[in-house]
Amino acid sequence: MNDVSNKPTADPVRGKKATVYRMVMDKHICPWGLKTVYLLKSEGYEVDDRWLKTREQTDAFKQQHGVKTTPQTFIGGERVGGYDDLRRYLGKTVNDPDATTYKPVIAIFAMGAALALAVSWLMGNALLSVMSAELFISITMCLLAVQKLRDVDGFATMFLGYDLLAQRWVPYAYLYPFGEALAGILMTAHALNWLSVPVALLIGGIGAISVFYAVYIQKRELKCACVGGNSNVPLGFVSLTENLMMVAMGVWMIVA
Repeated sequence: MNDVSNKPTADPVRGKKATVYRMVMDKHICPWGLKTVYLLKSEGYEVDDRWLKTREQTDAFKQQHGVKTTPQTFIGGERVGGYDDLRRYLGKTVNDPDATTYKPVIAIFAMGAALALAVSWLMGNALLSVMSAELFISITMCLLAVQKLRDVDGFATMFLGYDLLAQRWVPYAYLYPFGEALAGILMTAHALNWLSVPVALLIGGIGAISVFYAVYIQKRELKCACVGGNSNVPLGFVSLTENLMMVAMGVWMIVA
């Protein structure tokens, strides 16, 4: 650990060295600074870790180097830039916050499957059984509902872009997450089928029709509200699968 000085001390002649200026204050340690130092060390760099311990030091550093953010990395006496700039410098990928991604859905479905297997095992059933399949669907419904309930208004705004019933009756967009959560919980417990089954069939059926119409008939490119508002998951197969799962679970609980 070193105090801040005016000039970086990177010396490319003596090997892989880098100087990092980052905020380390009593009530704030910059997470990007920690990630920067870790990345450099993992790439074999000797890091001269310079701490900006006060707001005055930080502001002076920014003004001196004409930058708006810290941390800042210097290699070979030249400024590389912030954390994303360093990743580019090292030939690593940089996440695009606006890029479409299926990661949230994959995480939810994977956790739903893991929980279903765990509960099935706890109950003394075979890991792969009808019960574990039922639990997978109902638990996944609950996990998806949690994402929507984190920001109901944000979900409703995105949902109104394609759901046919919500476009005709706006309150439905706000009720949907609660209906999905209710159906998921009751189906997990196998309780009150007279309530959970109609709810699942209603929201799942309307949802499936809405998604199919928007994506495959109108050919619209929309973001899916299935994991909550402001997601970058594209509307299409994933949302259709979510709704068809609810319909399938509802039908199964009628005939089983």
